[in-house]
Amino acid sequence: MLGNIIILALREIRRNVLRSFLTILGIIIGVAAVITMVTVGGSATAQIQQQIASMGSNLLMVMPGKRMGAGMEAGNVLFKEDDAVAIARDINSIAAVAPVSTRSLQAIFGNQNWTTQVTGSDNVFIGITNRAVKTGRQFTDNELRSGAAVCILGETVKTKLFGGQDAVGEKIRLQKLSCEVLGILEPKGQNTMGMDQDDVVIIPLKTLQRRVTGNQDVGVLYVSVSNNASTEKVQQELSVLMRERRHLSPSDDDNFNVMDMKEIAKMLTSTTQLLTALLSAVAAVSLLVGGIGIMNIMLVSVTERTREIGTRLAIGALEREVLLQFLIEAVVLSSLGGLLGIVLAMASSVLLTAVLNVPFIFNGSIIIISFLFSAAVGVIFGYMPAKKAARLNPIDALRYE
Repeated sequence: MLGNIIILALREIRRNVLRSFLTILGIIIGVAAVITMVTVGGSATAQIQQQIASMGSNLLMVMPGKRMGAGMEAGNVLFKEDDAVAIARDINSIAAVAPVSTRSLQAIFGNQNWTTQVTGSDNVFIGITNRAVKTGRQFTDNELRSGAAVCILGETVKTKLFGGQDAVGEKIRLQKLSCEVLGILEPKGQNTMGMDQDDVVIIPLKTLQRRVTGNQDVGVLYVSVSNNASTEKVQQELSVLMRERRHLSPSDDDNFNVMDMKEIAKMLTSTTQLLTALLSAVAAVSLLVGGIGIMNIMLVSVTERTREIGTRLAIGALEREVLLQFLIEAVVLSSLGGLLGIVLAMASSVLLTAVLNVPFIFNGSIIIISFLFSAAVGVIFGYMPAKKAARLNPIDALRYE
């Protein structure tokens, strides 16, 4: 019996293809919008987590200034190399520490020039920020101690200055400083802020201090925490140690801040997830509109088929059979809309992730939930028209014009 009812429902839908399509259009748009928002949002969240992880595992950044990201603002008390030595010596849970200073300089090779970020540090910085040398080599201990005029290029700088030419062994100028290219870094792409991580030149810290800045200041301390240690505990120990080294009294505010990359990742992920939820909720309104459309069309269908319903009831059809017929029509309509919405969502998700340059991550659970929800919309909004059809008086229905 159920098979016959489904066949009748499909036959009725096929008889009015255009009207059926317009009826389920709201369901199609709603399902497609919800799935697309959740999929793209999930892909963006995954990329943020991946990019934060690529900046360094268990990484803390000790920066001058009271505010996060204060960096090199005037009046900030900068660090010294001795601060990095003290952190490595006095805090047991530290895996590595890298003192870092940066300047924006013009890199020149032949007729080509490119303004880039020049980072003064050491091989530890390359390791704890998950970088690797693709071709060439890292600095030697002697080059780091003596402040040799050597450098390692990011992929962007190499491309801008040398194009497809091999850069290792060549000499470039950083403003007035001439330095030999020792190696090229593996490309890392953009970070979560949209900054190109490959637009960098790394030179020994002493080289930057002696031949560029003319002082012994260190802008940032990169601290890698051991895998089995708590970053929160290390943050507290860092704060105590830096207050002591900066001679701050108990009443003084910190003139530095310690940033935990895990906290930044958590904050950005929470923001992305919240925006995804809000957009999905707005998109879900289309499902409600689609459900109302189905109810409206089913009520019209009951009115149009009053004589048919009366005939069926007169020759022995039960009320529940008539109820089931119209209810199945509504469910089939909404389920069909759900399936078409899923197809549209997959196509739009692949397109949007490509445009936004985020990885496409298939989310099977949201597809199943959206399809079941679309079927539930058919049950909820199809019940009233089906009930109206089942309660028709056969005699009145046969007399209906």
